[in-house]
Amino acid sequence: LAQMIKPEVASKPHRLILQVNSNEPAMMNLALNNATNVAQYYRDLGEPVSIEVITFGPGLHMLREDTSPVKPRIEVLAMSHPEISFKACGNTQENMHKAENKDISLIPQATVVKSGVVRVMELQEQGWSYVKP
Repeated sequence: LAQMIKPEVASKPHRLILQVNSNEPAMMNLALNNATNVAQYYRDLGEPVSIEVITFGPGLHMLREDTSPVKPRIEVLAMSHPEISFKACGNTQENMHKAENKDISLIPQATVVKSGVVRVMELQEQGWSYVKP
């Protein structure tokens, strides 16, 4: 009987948004700590999890090839935790390109989305959990 009324929470994938909109290395590292801890928690439970670290505004520096203070850490994290993905705001990238008059290259682990804020909003509308470190 206990097995029959067991909730089906475990079968539902866990989905987390971590927002980074600050150029502070401490905030970037906190987001990476949170992502790592959540990924490991669910890995230990054998439950699926998807985590998106979404950057926009000054937070885009986290994923810039030339200015990221956490680039080596992201490289290692991406290899050990494929459930963590990194999204870069295309609007911010375009604005930085105009302001700096140069191409803004991103690290290979980053995927560009049109708008970081819209991405956060749309994932929340799909039931993703949201945390701003």
